[in-house]
Amino acid sequence: MKKYLTDEPSCPVDYAFRRIGGKYKGRILWYLHVKTIMRYGELRKTLSDITPKMLTQTLRELEDDNLVIRKVYHEVPPKVEYSLTEVGQQLIPFIDYLRIWGNEQIEKQKAKQTV
Repeated sequence: MKKYLTDEPSCPVDYAFRRIGGKYKGRILWYLHVKTIMRYGELRKTLSDITPKMLTQTLRELEDDNLVIRKVYHEVPPKVEYSLTEVGQQLIPFIDYLRIWGNEQIEKQKAKQTV
């Protein structure tokens, strides 16, 4: 019997989007690039539309995919910092290109609305 559903990526683009796709991953990677190191609370404030549960889940996925480093300081209160790995840094030029493209599209849309 042939198996049609698989966890294996169907192509390199599928592989990449499984790592950075979704509503929050690209934004988290970008903010970590801009700020270099961010604590959980900073990320929570920056991504005001994310629930704590979803932020934690997304950060774990990014860590599992070797895109983000999670550094825990054993102190009271607990302190956790996030930063990009070398692999995560390699994605920044592509995310920056998406940022530029998105900005151009927003500007075009605004220009259409003012006409």
